[in-house]
Amino acid sequence: MHIVPQLIFAVLLAVAGYFIFRSISRIRFNILLGKSYEPSSSIPARWVNMTLTALGQRKMFKKPLPAILHLFVYLGFLIVNAEMLEIALDGLLGTHRLFAAPLGSFYTFIINVFEFFAVAVIIACALFLVRRNIVHLKRFTGKEMTKWPTLDANLILIMEIVLMIAFLTMNANDQLLQGQNEHYKATGSFAFSSLLMPLFSGLSASSLLILERSAWWIHIIGVMFFANYVFYNSKHLHIFFAFLNTYYARLIPQGEIDNMASVTKEVQLMLGITPTDNTPTDPAAPMRFGAKDVQDLTWKNLMDAYSCTECGRCTEQCPANITGKLLSPRKIMMDTRDRLEEVGNNIRQHGADHQDNKSLFDYISDEEILACTTCNACVEACPVQISPVEIIVQMRRYRVMEESKAPGSWNAMFSNIENNQAPWKFSPADRFNWADKL
Repeated sequence: MHIVPQLIFAVLLAVAGYFIFRSISRIRFNILLGKSYEPSSSIPARWVNMTLTALGQRKMFKKPLPAILHLFVYLGFLIVNAEMLEIALDGLLGTHRLFAAPLGSFYTFIINVFEFFAVAVIIACALFLVRRNIVHLKRFTGKEMTKWPTLDANLILIMEIVLMIAFLTMNANDQLLQGQNEHYKATGSFAFSSLLMPLFSGLSASSLLILERSAWWIHIIGVMFFANYVFYNSKHLHIFFAFLNTYYARLIPQGEIDNMASVTKEVQLMLGITPTDNTPTDPAAPMRFGAKDVQDLTWKNLMDAYSCTECGRCTEQCPANITGKLLSPRKIMMDTRDRLEEVGNNIRQHGADHQDNKSLFDYISDEEILACTTCNACVEACPVQISPVEIIVQMRRYRVMEESKAPGSWNAMFSNIENNQAPWKFSPADRFNWADKL
């Protein structure tokens, strides 16, 4: 009978692992629907950027208070869940606190560190809930922040609080059972969970055992559910994608917009210049300028969509949004992710040739993409270096170059540049007439 809990744990672990693997495979498949992308920076530079931005959370500290709270949640997630190794081994082997005896007093120190961060996570998550639901910070609102994104953020915060309370409850009852049950060996005092011990001190040994085991199972099953929930359909994928996204981020000046290789090559050939891109092109392959749908974007753009934290810092800094325009960079990323999920599901269900007669423009309007000034304020504000501007520029290129749907003022500017080599309707010979009377 003692092996039954181990078998149950092994089955739960296997099931959770299977669903996580399936979700990761789905996300990977979707991202690889994008076109090729090669980072322009060196590998050492990318490692440094990832370390400072994702691990060090450099950009978060532009807002010090939420940055400190987020740091506690982030470190708590990393450090407290390090104990999952011991819990998993205990569950599979039928042991209890496997590392306590080998580590001795150092084990007590480690658990005290874990408990400190558990308490810090509870406090930080509670404050985040207050900011979202009572203070109602403006950047957590917007037309894209519908019921699901709002609920998603709250659910994650509540889950983290429950997991940490279960962890502390487990430790408190564990200490009370030491000396009453031979399975519970002395580990020394745990500073924070000791404060909860008076709540349970009057209970019988059997009741304490039920509480300790219940908290243990709630914690481990909660972590399994949390991981599956995050990978299935949550903006908290940024916990993992922040590292990949900052590693592959563009490290060139943000105002530099990539030229279209096909257009550059054509212009160079027209001018008799040897093309810098000697890659052979397939004459049978249809050429598309810009992006009509998610498959026309790069896989890095698609990974950006999954990396979005929905924090609203980009929209908060966007000058177009501030002046009342329809554009919200956060919505651009959320819409791209929603469309990508839809396209990926269609391909898996109906095959690669399936067409649903929809595109990215069914999610993102012309008014939104035309409002962008390409100032890159959103890119600068993003904690994980997402670039909504790249998606907007590609969609505008499609509208202008494929469908000739540029606004009239833009067409006039294009004509002036073509004829006068400047945006203004003046002959190049008259360009300095303004200085004649100086």
